[in-house]
Amino acid sequence: MSDEFDPQAMVKRFQERARAVKARGLPPIEGAERIRFINQTKLDFMDFAMIGDATVTLEDGILILKVDLRAE
Repeated sequence: MSDEFDPQAMVKRFQERARAVKARGLPPIEGAERIRFINQTKLDFMDFAMIGDATVTLEDGILILKVDLRAE
């Protein structure tokens, strides 16, 4: 698998997903379901953005993601 897997391409896909979540419109929902949708959108963006910001390497078939969570 390591011969065909491109970790940089994976990171790029996560960056694209983060942008898509950020640009996603709010469907016509109300009340508690609206709050759940908004909260899930925030989590989706955070997850995709963290992977999109990761430094990735593939070492001996092991995918290593480094994400700096220190405050800037």
